[in-house]
Amino acid sequence: MTAESSPPRLSALLADGAWHSGPALAACLGVSRAAVSARIAELRRLGLDIYSVAGRGYRLRTPLELLDADRVRAGLSSSQAGRLAHLDVLERTDSTNAELARCIDGTTRACLAEYQSAGRGRAARPWVSPFGANLYLSLAHDMSAPRAPLGALSLAVGGRVAEALTSLGAQDMGLKWPNDLWAGDRKLGGILIEHRGEAAGAARLIVGVGINVSMQAPQAAAVDQPWTRLADHMPAMPGRNHLAASVLGAVLDAVTGFEARGFADFRALWSRFDVTRNRGVRLIENDGERFGIARGIGADGALQVEIRGVSEAVYAGDVSLRVSGSGAG
Repeated sequence: MTAESSPPRLSALLADGAWHSGPALAACLGVSRAAVSARIAELRRLGLDIYSVAGRGYRLRTPLELLDADRVRAGLSSSQAGRLAHLDVLERTDSTNAELARCIDGTTRACLAEYQSAGRGRAARPWVSPFGANLYLSLAHDMSAPRAPLGALSLAVGGRVAEALTSLGAQDMGLKWPNDLWAGDRKLGGILIEHRGEAAGAARLIVGVGINVSMQAPQAAAVDQPWTRLADHMPAMPGRNHLAASVLGAVLDAVTGFEARGFADFRALWSRFDVTRNRGVRLIENDGERFGIARGIGADGALQVEIRGVSEAVYAGDVSLRVSGSGAG
């Protein structure tokens, strides 16, 4: 897997937000003006907002800081960078998780992309992934003999990512069990963990994180639930490469910490951001639905739900969870 970095890319030429004439772009790219027009149309289809004016050319609505592998790596701590064998930034891919699934060299590697054509959330739901608007990131790592059930890893990752975003200035951060990032009681992002191998032995893990950063409402027309974006919860937005480095570093720390010590170190952190505790929840199961009150998480990451006065442990693979209101007590 290699980043697309040889010839100049149209997205990179437009990233400064200035006007660029069609002939100048054609000369830089080594293509015809008709080809430039076709590529502009493609970038618009991917989600970029590009203005065009006769006699002036093309420009982005706002400048865009494109992701850069060297700048992301430079933003990691020396310890984090030392644990990461490969870091790739792609202009586009089907999904960053799928990209890493095709790499079977056993190294710890990360992949970021500006655009995903087939981004995925939990239960194979599509993840809307417009160009340059959000953060699409995955980490692959071989974990030997996990010290806790792998189902708890999404909680560990969520806790570290929420902590990292808060340290950058994000307000109203929360976590909805088991794998959703929230801000202001709306979905901000999600975590998708896939693994190969035996849960009790060595496993090849792929941890995917998607965060809505600056996505506009028209770009999110296909999203079927209340959502929010990081730009609406920060007094000042960090650069995209700084943000990517902070989130990647948090994922690295979560995965290696979980591998070394299990979930115990992360339980209090996750509880700090828990938006479901003491709220009414709806458990959607294969054979129907039930209602209860969330009472935090257990030592293994299971959600504790009080149903008709009895506490029950609920595991991520069994149900989908909806927050339905405030609970008593």
